[in-house]
Amino acid sequence: MQKHPEHQAPVGAGVAAVLRDDTGAIAETFVEAVRAAIAAADSDALRAMCADRHEADIADLLEMLSQEERPRFIELLGHDFDFAVLTEVDDTIREQVLESLPSAAVAEGVRELDSDDAVYILEDLDDEEQAEILAQMPAFERALLKRSLDYPEDSAGRRMQTDLIAVPPFWTVGRTIDYMREADDLPDEFYEIIVVDPAFKPIGRVALSRLLRAKRPVPIERIMDTTIHTVRADMDQEEAAQLFERYNLVSAAVVDESDRLVGVLTFDDIVDVIQEEAEEDIRGLAGVGDEEISDSVLYTARSRFPWLLINLGTALVAASVIGLFDASIEKMVALAVLMPVVASMGGNAGTQAMTVTVRALATGDLGGYNRRRVFLREMLVGILNGIVFAIFIGIVAAVWFADPQLGGVIAMAMVFNLFCAGLFGFAIPVILDRIGADPAIASSVFLTTVTDVVGFFAFLGLATVLLL
Repeated sequence: MQKHPEHQAPVGAGVAAVLRDDTGAIAETFVEAVRAAIAAADSDALRAMCADRHEADIADLLEMLSQEERPRFIELLGHDFDFAVLTEVDDTIREQVLESLPSAAVAEGVRELDSDDAVYILEDLDDEEQAEILAQMPAFERALLKRSLDYPEDSAGRRMQTDLIAVPPFWTVGRTIDYMREADDLPDEFYEIIVVDPAFKPIGRVALSRLLRAKRPVPIERIMDTTIHTVRADMDQEEAAQLFERYNLVSAAVVDESDRLVGVLTFDDIVDVIQEEAEEDIRGLAGVGDEEISDSVLYTARSRFPWLLINLGTALVAASVIGLFDASIEKMVALAVLMPVVASMGGNAGTQAMTVTVRALATGDLGGYNRRRVFLREMLVGILNGIVFAIFIGIVAAVWFADPQLGGVIAMAMVFNLFCAGLFGFAIPVILDRIGADPAIASSVFLTTVTDVVGFFAFLGLATVLLL
């Protein structure tokens, strides 16, 4: 599918040709026109409306259609439907579409894709469905896809493109260019040529810009860059993304356990990885799992239930701490009014420290000396903010309840709780990461419990000892 500006439309499509409205969303008039064409089984009108649209635009349109309309939409477009569209939709919608289509149609559509896109579409299917689709593909293509699918989930091997250009160092520039012109199995888009030795191990790379500026008789080994960053196929995709970010890579050779070239990663794959990892961390911090906006009410409620149940348990722990001081609260009602302030400030401060720490862990920036520096920084920030807000809340409490001693108690509790918030906001993600747990998912639950318990215990304990 050609990539053109999203507002460009085929001649004669009329009002339906306006794909997006002023907000950037798919225009309702366009969606209704597509639905009318589907209902009338008018494949010509549908092709006219969808011609020359970017796959991301068709993906947004596909998400606007109902579950029953989507397979009919694909069927009416026929060979004009680019299966790359399915790499742009929610996981839930992609699975529904694949289940509704005949395996032969999926196999035919996947064959037209780059290997990385084909793997991305097939990897979420169960083994039986994968085998059924792969069985209808040529043996060579089937073997390549099967090898990529055999790599661990979220690994570089799953993301790599097996279509690549590799040449020996003794080839000339002219022979390399002729090869690229004549070969039929090359990738649609590429940025570098990988130079390999007789064992098919990468020994260098040549940027296309450098290749095109060189004379035809020049050997490749004279213009190749021997500084080459390789990625192991079993490397976690997040580590591969960090490598791209650190060295500003456009592409990287992927090698197997014997350091032989098996594929290539490109920056567009890495952009998807970075987006997915960021979304996963954000969802994990909120305890919403891997849900998509297209998921049903029942599925969404079920996925959120476990973390809400855990939060209920931690809230009961905090409530039990309050229960230890029920007599103190009865004697001094002001304690009940002010204690949420201490806990809330501790929770917010802890979340700030936790977010910075989780992000640093994700980017690999929290090692060695840097870890000690960040640890000390978070504790000092907690103390400094604690002192500033202690003065403020101490004055407010003293004036509000006409009790300077109460103001002093809440001020001391504020300093202590914000110090603990910085301490545990850093320590909890680091400890969870050390034991192999995902700090983005589990940190918030533990941190909320700690800051609530410490805040309530510090404030109510000091009040009981000093005021009652």
